[in-house]
Amino acid sequence: MEHIYDVIIIGGGPGGYTAALYSARAGLDVLLLEKLSAGGQMALTSQIDNYPGFEEGVDGYELAEKMQAGAERFGAKTELAEVYALHLTEAVKKVETSEGDFYGRTVVISTGASPRELGLEQEARLVGRGVNYCAACDGMFYKGKTVAVVGGGNTAAADAMLLSRICEKVYVIHRRNELRATKIYHDPLMQAENVEFIWDSVVTDLIAADSLQGLRLKQVKTEEERELPVDGVFVSIGRKPVTELLAGQIELDGAGYIIADESTRTNLPGVFAVGDVRTKALRQVVTAVADGAVASHYIDEYLAEQKQ
Repeated sequence: MEHIYDVIIIGGGPGGYTAALYSARAGLDVLLLEKLSAGGQMALTSQIDNYPGFEEGVDGYELAEKMQAGAERFGAKTELAEVYALHLTEAVKKVETSEGDFYGRTVVISTGASPRELGLEQEARLVGRGVNYCAACDGMFYKGKTVAVVGGGNTAAADAMLLSRICEKVYVIHRRNELRATKIYHDPLMQAENVEFIWDSVVTDLIAADSLQGLRLKQVKTEEERELPVDGVFVSIGRKPVTELLAGQIELDGAGYIIADESTRTNLPGVFAVGDVRTKALRQVVTAVADGAVASHYIDEYLAEQKQ
């Protein structure tokens, strides 16, 4: 007989490990599957200043390790494995991985979402050295400085608004001649004295030594090039949810995110979605952690119903 876990969690980010902590502490048999190491996107952030309880901030990798240790303290197991296939429609769900097949009565999807990149040569090297993907996470590092926001959608507009309250100067670089963001953002941005729009332009190169010093821009209509000195750039051109394995089983929205409300329940009984992978208004460590706690409540409720 194969071992059947009460809960299998796929992805070891803050949402996944909080679900593991709460479920294990409630006496459930919990397995968490993680491909690389704990933390997900959080582990790539050297300084997190907006997670409660750390008055001097905390290193993302360190916080991830503490979350893993906290869940394992109550008996949650971590298996380093890559997931190849999911079978989620039956009462007992099957997860095929590089370390074999695992079975669970419930499954929590915590696979996250990664930011879309510009695809420029030095981009990876300059992450944390001037290249950023989250204004709410990293904006305060540029207090009183000059930054650029690349993008024209709601995320870019919201990032520009936030940064306009922190930075001396904010450039908004967009490949079109008007924002795609909803109208609510337009007037406040246009009226902000320290926000300047650079329309019909794309970033073609990052100018840097040890850290970012500026951007090389190309005007898409005239192909004229220029250099723009900045201390930092925020790439706000969308995110990519990790949901490739779920197509055809779980309902996804137009952008590929799992459709799940604040209960974290998906359209499949016994399957839950937490953190950045689900539809939600704000994707932050603290909201992922909240999802994990909520999921454990509804997992308990679901398992109790199955025993009746």
